[in-house]
Amino acid sequence: MSNAKPRLLIVEDDEGLQKQLRWAYEDYEVISATTRQAAIDALRHYEPNVVTLDLGLPPDPDGTSEGFATLDAILALKPDTKVIVASGHGAREGALRAVAAGAYDYYHKPVDIDELGLIVARAFHLHDLERENARLQAQGDGGESGLLTNDPAMLKVVRTIERVANTDVSVMLLGASGTGKEVLARMLHQASKRSGGAFVAINCAAIPENLLEAELFGYEKGAFTGAIKTTEGKIELAQGGTLFLDEVGDIPLPLQVKLLRFLQERVIERIGSRKTIPVDTRIVCATHQDLDAMIAETRFREDLYYRLAEIVVRIPPLSQRPGDALLIARALLRRLAREMDSHVKGFAPDALAAIDGWSWPGNVRELENKLKRAVIMADGKLVTAEDLDLTPDREDGGYLNLKAVREAADRAAITRAIARSEGNISSAAKMLGISRPTLYDLLKQYAIEA
Repeated sequence: MSNAKPRLLIVEDDEGLQKQLRWAYEDYEVISATTRQAAIDALRHYEPNVVTLDLGLPPDPDGTSEGFATLDAILALKPDTKVIVASGHGAREGALRAVAAGAYDYYHKPVDIDELGLIVARAFHLHDLERENARLQAQGDGGESGLLTNDPAMLKVVRTIERVANTDVSVMLLGASGTGKEVLARMLHQASKRSGGAFVAINCAAIPENLLEAELFGYEKGAFTGAIKTTEGKIELAQGGTLFLDEVGDIPLPLQVKLLRFLQERVIERIGSRKTIPVDTRIVCATHQDLDAMIAETRFREDLYYRLAEIVVRIPPLSQRPGDALLIARALLRRLAREMDSHVKGFAPDALAAIDGWSWPGNVRELENKLKRAVIMADGKLVTAEDLDLTPDREDGGYLNLKAVREAADRAAITRAIARSEGNISSAAKMLGISRPTLYDLLKQYAIEA
């Protein structure tokens, strides 16, 4: 099965063009159909991932009604199918309407085999990416809200996590609230040799100071009022696995001393006990605070910092990751619609513009909250900017180097256009005001995956 050719369905009533396309696409298993019913039958039997569709099918070869009915049927039966529609003899308006209705892209008649070949190849590539992403999301915790990225800085973060995963060095994740620090900590754990052990997380800012020591180190029965049984702490529960200390900057100074002792000696003592318990666990920490400033103000121990921060990973905020908000929003919307049993299927154009234009001071957490609201408030199948309660507020900063300005602007604009158009090259090119060949050249020049 791994060597099977990708399946391409050609829906075209012109037999001559059918043969031409079949000959051109020898790298695919080509199935052809000339009518709506034949296309539906082929879709059910062969389940092709990509379809080329002539909108002018019999019994309406001079119109588009039968083509649109076929498009609707294909997307109803297999919503992830990438449908590429034909646009010929002034039918561009119909092709754009088809894209708005869910088609992936369109091509002009008479057919340019090379151009259509690029569109078809990209359609297969996008389908494979979406399928792999769905597989990864099904395996992990929160992957769809934290690990979807096209941003070079965030990709560098992921590569760093992958590289340090199989070591036992302590890792400090620095980033604003909502940037996905726990998601990355879980990713590090899953990629490590400790993945068979427990991943134990504790938010040090969420637990009152007088209870935090008991949560971390555990306690013996009778150690204090309310200690009705011996209880293991989070450190002990992480034996053989990973301990994630979120908001580590909120640990009070007296407890910092006890945590430092554990890191040095790798033993703990429960509250109310003098017995030492050896614990083998990997420490990953995170904070949004400026620990250097806290050290200077003697609010955080410098020796503890160097024990916890053998590797420091800085996570960029969502506002500095062009296009990522849209990628994450689509994945989150699918998940939330499924969880809430909602009729919502996607975003209206004004919603895409609003998501792209918002600065997201609350990062991914804010984005998820806005989407929860939108799924609840949406009246139709498409979420609007009003449903999201958003108005664009992005103000792009400038640079002094003109070449850097142009390259940064090109990258940002292309990434956003590709994200907004869900990988639809024609729509992205139209949005950017350039031709598709020009966009293909720019994608290659900047090594951007569409």
